Amino acid sequence: MKKIRAGLLPLYIKLYDDLIPSLRDRLEPFYQKIAGRLEQEGLEVLRTGFCRLESEFAGAVRQFEQQGADCIITLHMAYSPSLESVAVLTETPLPVIVLDTTETFTFDFQQDPDEINYNHGIHGVMDLCSLLRRNGKPYAICAGHWQNSDVIHRAAGFARAARAAGALKGMRVGSCGGSFAGMGDFLVSGEELRSRFGVELETADPAELCRIRDSVTNEEIEREMACARERFEIPEPLDETCFRLNTKACLTVRKWAERHQLGAFSVNFLKVSPSAGLDSMPFTEACRAMENGVGYAGEGDVLTAAFTGALLQAFPESSFTEIFCPDWQNGNLFLSHMGEINYRIADGKPQLRGASFNYTDASAPVVGYAGFRGGKAVFLNISRGAEDFRAVISPVEMLDIPPEVFPSAMRGWMRPQAELPDFLERLSQNGATHHSILIYGAEPEQLEFFARLLGMETVRI
Repeated sequence: MKKIRAGLLPLYIKLYDDLIPSLRDRLEPFYQKIAGRLEQEGLEVLRTGFCRLESEFAGAVRQFEQQGADCIITLHMAYSPSLESVAVLTETPLPVIVLDTTETFTFDFQQDPDEINYNHGIHGVMDLCSLLRRNGKPYAICAGHWQNSDVIHRAAGFARAARAAGALKGMRVGSCGGSFAGMGDFLVSGEELRSRFGVELETADPAELCRIRDSVTNEEIEREMACARERFEIPEPLDETCFRLNTKACLTVRKWAERHQLGAFSVNFLKVSPSAGLDSMPFTEACRAMENGVGYAGEGDVLTAAFTGALLQAFPESSFTEIFCPDWQNGNLFLSHMGEINYRIADGKPQLRGASFNYTDASAPVVGYAGFRGGKAVFLNISRGAEDFRAVISPVEMLDIPPEVFPSAMRGWMRPQAELPDFLERLSQNGATHHSILIYGAEPEQLEFFARLLGMETVRI
């Protein structure tokens, strides 16, 4: 994953250059310190000179756009009149993150009055945010001391959300076998994906898949099987014929996705068949794809697959998942699916096991089963409502799983912050689909920003 690029925009006022030019001697090094701290968070920071007048803001923002920035992070070096910058920041397609911080930590009764000159950017922040909101520009705001809070970390998190939102436009999402017949909650047309999100739908041609499958060599299959034997635990002998056919199916899907430059894909297991180009259901390829930044969702759900793919560009520990069973007694939910999980968030080395498959004439697959590791995460559901799309966002705790539990299943136990009945009721009151995304390493407000950038309604539970 390439680094996220953030243009760090220093806001200033020409009046101070005219009257107190010496302020620059201290403020310019502070700007560089903030840039360095953002770089420590993993961002690539694009720098520019102090901006005071509309023409200077226009030049800096144009520079960021040309350099391929994912977002702009504003930093008020002092008060800056909002009408010098707001038109430029409203018109740019780049998301705006307002970093509200000052150099000095303590400003109490004993403070030197001269420090006012170096620490009064807050009212410039308020001026700008008021105008951004009035102009309908989505923005994120994060406030705190740059050294004595997590404000830099949070700003970097918003930059990741901006990258994820930007990754959706222009994405190609593939569908093998179309949507599961009768499942309507996640069903959207290719035209709606294109017009609403800029996502292009690529429907697999069975004849093309057959040609790709037939081009897979024995050497490729042997090499992939050898990698799997190293990658996975294999607690019991595998059927070698099934293993080989499944490996071939995984390579077929991989080559198809690479050929069409897919950022995400979905496979309808009811359509997996040798006549359709897949000798076996490619579960392990779905897992590997998410591990490598390509989105996935089951049963032909190209909507959730595309959003998973976008989020993976900034939050690599994201995974498609599904709520399966309620644990009413303990207030938890069991998460699972047939055979898909992002291995980056597995609780240990996955176990490769044979699985039964009596849905079609395809060979029985082998599946690299694993559990979701314990820790904090965010549960995200994307649904289509009567008017538009909605994001339901909830902070959750994933429980640690004993290693002997459910070894032949994808598994995870999720504890929402709300009481379980209330959580489930609110999910369905807000139209949540039965397919969702679990994201580690993110905060709910970052995913709310992600959704706002896409013009979506957000609901937090």
